[in-house]
Amino acid sequence: MPYWHYGTTGGWVVPALVIIGLLVVLAAAAIVAALLIRRVPKSASDEDRAMGILRERFARGEIDQDEYERRRTALGR
Repeated sequence: MPYWHYGTTGGWVVPALVIIGLLVVLAAAAIVAALLIRRVPKSASDEDRAMGILRERFARGEIDQDEYERRRTALGR
């Protein structure tokens, strides 16, 4: 009687555990990558920064409403 399976333990259990282990490692890597990507600050475009500066100048009273509207229209193009 051939004993080709002699010395192996678990049959299908060991390969199943290996696959589950790999899936856990891949899932952990994906979670870490997602958390790192979310922490990277997004750079604001030049238009957004310009509008922010314009709003700040208007809020501080450095420019009046007419000047604010004119520059906002110019930045919107």
